[in-house]
Amino acid sequence: MPSDSQKPRVRTRREAQIDEVKFSLHLLRQSPLAILGIALIVFTVGAGVLAPFIAPYGPEQRQWDKSLQPPSQEHLFGTDETGGDVFSRVLWAIRIDLGLALLIVVSSLVIEVMVGSVAGYFGGKVDETLMRVTDVFLAFPSLILAMAVAAALGRNLYNLSLSLVVTGWAGGARLVRGVILSEREKLYVEAARAVGATRRRIMFQHVLPNAIYPLLVSATLSLGGTILGFAGLSFIGFGAGSGMAELGYMIALGRDYLYRFPWVATFPGLTIFFIVMGFNLVGDGLRDILDPRLRR
Repeated sequence: MPSDSQKPRVRTRREAQIDEVKFSLHLLRQSPLAILGIALIVFTVGAGVLAPFIAPYGPEQRQWDKSLQPPSQEHLFGTDETGGDVFSRVLWAIRIDLGLALLIVVSSLVIEVMVGSVAGYFGGKVDETLMRVTDVFLAFPSLILAMAVAAALGRNLYNLSLSLVVTGWAGGARLVRGVILSEREKLYVEAARAVGATRRRIMFQHVLPNAIYPLLVSATLSLGGTILGFAGLSFIGFGAGSGMAELGYMIALGRDYLYRFPWVATFPGLTIFFIVMGFNLVGDGLRDILDPRLRR
């Protein structure tokens, strides 16, 4: 018989998790587009976080005698119609848009997990009731419904954020429900029931952790879409107030000068493009990394 020293050592759970993380990082390094997305996110988030230190002017500061000046050494992105420095306002706007988009996605994610997990795990009348409520929200175009909610609550950034939370959870709730329905029929759930585990323990310690990966991918992709929706609704007047540094509102102010003074709207638009592109690339990379077929 083999001695104890010759027996293969069984890996601990922590070692298995460390190996899993290392393998995920290895797959991530094989995706140059995901790396590009991470770089874009780090650059834009860093610019927004450091805006108080690197922005040469405040978000509301104006130089009325220097309105609509082209990009120069003094004003890297030029100035707008009120003499505001476009570069500084873009940096401050990144803070607002990214911060509120993150708040919207996290709030929606909480509702998605609560509704989807309860509906998927308990089934029956509970599932039927929750899914019919979800269908009501999915029956309306999300942006149109968000416009109606924002108009009813009042036109400001916080009400706009609340309207996007109210209208943005339904699709994710169906995703969570589908994952839970798939997980609850697997053998490890049956084994947990057989040893007397409670429903709460099975849900929070076994089923829900296995549904995290699809939610992570969905949340990453949702960030880009949320920023687009947020900026789009601000563009048509449902968000930022007069003079506020917000990307959609800045594009709306610059559209009247698009042909003669294109920098006023172009630089905020490019900022939205790079932010959304970064989150989409990272989301696609995460989806490829977490695909079980690629991890065999």
